[in-house]
Amino acid sequence: MKKIFLFLAVILVAASCSYNFKGASIPATMKTINVRFFENNAPLVVPNLAQNFTEALKERIRTQSRLSITQNEADATMEGRITGYSITPIAFGDNTQPTAGGNRLTITVQVKYVNNLDTGKIKTSFDESFTAFQDFKLTGNLQSQEQALIREVNMKLTENIFNRAFAQW
Repeated sequence: MKKIFLFLAVILVAASCSYNFKGASIPATMKTINVRFFENNAPLVVPNLAQNFTEALKERIRTQSRLSITQNEADATMEGRITGYSITPIAFGDNTQPTAGGNRLTITVQVKYVNNLDTGKIKTSFDESFTAFQDFKLTGNLQSQEQALIREVNMKLTENIFNRAFAQW
């Protein structure tokens, strides 16, 4: 009898819990977003960084929300610019040679998100800077690793931006 009661209690508790692992809380009335091109204004310019970042952000929104991306008037707008791109040493290989044992690729993006449906007391629009990095050990030349590192950092940046705009924890 106790086992049946315990089993039913566990089932009842499990059934009453519902989690949304995507974490997005997009208003039901929001249907479209305009993601504008993010220009690269960083002092160190990588030729395809702006295009790769903009497309990564659009892909994140496409795959993790129900929003349609449009070039026209939209319920929300996301725009900004890449303000920082740097590769810096973070550790030395050994004391005999002053070479970097570890490096860090850092990208900073200024993002302005405008929710055109904001009418309540809590405003979800923002204008903030986001920074993400990836540590790596240089094997061979930098160019052979750089695009993969940029993809990793873009993934982190777009996750942080998406969560800030749409995951109201």
